[in-house]
Amino acid sequence: MSENQVKSMIGEVFNEIADAIMTGEFGKKVKVGLTILGSEHGTQELVKGAEMAANKYGDFEVVLIGPKVDTKLRVVEAENEVDMHKRMDELLDNEELDAAVTMHYNFPIGVSTVGRVITPGFGKELILATTTGTSSTHRVAGMIKNALNGIITAKALGIKNPTVGILNVDGARQVEIALKELKSNGYDINFSESLRADGGVVMRGNDLLSAAADVMVMDTLTGNLMIKIFSAFTTGGSYESLGYGYGPGVGDNYGKIIGILSRASGAPVVCEALRYAASCAKGGLTRIAGEEYEKARKAGLDSILKELTSDTAKTMSKPEVKQLEKKPVTKSIAGIDILELENAVASLAGEGIYSESGMGCTGPIVLVAEEDYIKAIDVLLKNKHIAEKPLDCNC
Repeated sequence: MSENQVKSMIGEVFNEIADAIMTGEFGKKVKVGLTILGSEHGTQELVKGAEMAANKYGDFEVVLIGPKVDTKLRVVEAENEVDMHKRMDELLDNEELDAAVTMHYNFPIGVSTVGRVITPGFGKELILATTTGTSSTHRVAGMIKNALNGIITAKALGIKNPTVGILNVDGARQVEIALKELKSNGYDINFSESLRADGGVVMRGNDLLSAAADVMVMDTLTGNLMIKIFSAFTTGGSYESLGYGYGPGVGDNYGKIIGILSRASGAPVVCEALRYAASCAKGGLTRIAGEEYEKARKAGLDSILKELTSDTAKTMSKPEVKQLEKKPVTKSIAGIDILELENAVASLAGEGIYSESGMGCTGPIVLVAEEDYIKAIDVLLKNKHIAEKPLDCNC
């Protein structure tokens, strides 16, 4: 080792000691890379966000990846976006970076990003699970994994027992049933309650605005839409100024921390996306992911997912409904997913119960006669069309 290298190492050690004294945090700093090509607002907007993070937070180091720019931050030079992502992956693989933030990165199937926003209701943070990527090619299975990815991320951020809500989108009720089965099998999930009078774990728009749960589960396309609305609702849409970006890619056996930004992200979001990635690295995101997926598997995750995908194959054709004599139906049963509505009617008909499908203010419903209500509840529970008995059911 040359004399200059020794002096450089000594200098780095003294700088780390000085930083530790100032920040109160001792130990090696987390290093987060930021690629600086591809923004709709130009390279300088990304550099500005990186410099904001460096000035605002003293517990991690920002490393820029891209063309040479005028900055005090370290720059790993790359000529174009392809070279830039190649250099980023190399730095992560060689453990020269603990995490990275970039745009338009191709994750493998099974990995999706967990977003984080600031809600306008009370200024609370909300984790959106998920916002880009694909946890599974099966919608409901993907949302179940999204829930796990959200829980994992929340725990990496220091939320020991995060509350979980499921946004009222297609598949929500099936996700509710599956997650409650996981919970009954031993995987600990802390379900939240909707702020609306009828409560429940399935959340509506009001719950999004007020962050009624720490983690809000949804499909990725909905999450993508939500992140854009929450990030740019104060600017008219072209400049995303709030929140933490699309977040890190999370999945079973995925060993990198790569956070994603929209190309419309402004410097404030870039700054907080770097903070988010650093927090995930410090919190052990990849380690927690392995632990949580293992716990979920022990609680029957694989069999639940397998049953879902096999059920989908069975329901591709329209279910045959046994014809029964029509009768007045005055009792409504909610909590049935739109994807399962016709199957629910068929299940009831198979047990000799006449019913009609409809749409209530909280989503799909099945209508039955007063005298069939209790039996209908039992049939729907047995066939996993609903997750639990309605509050007004004394059965």
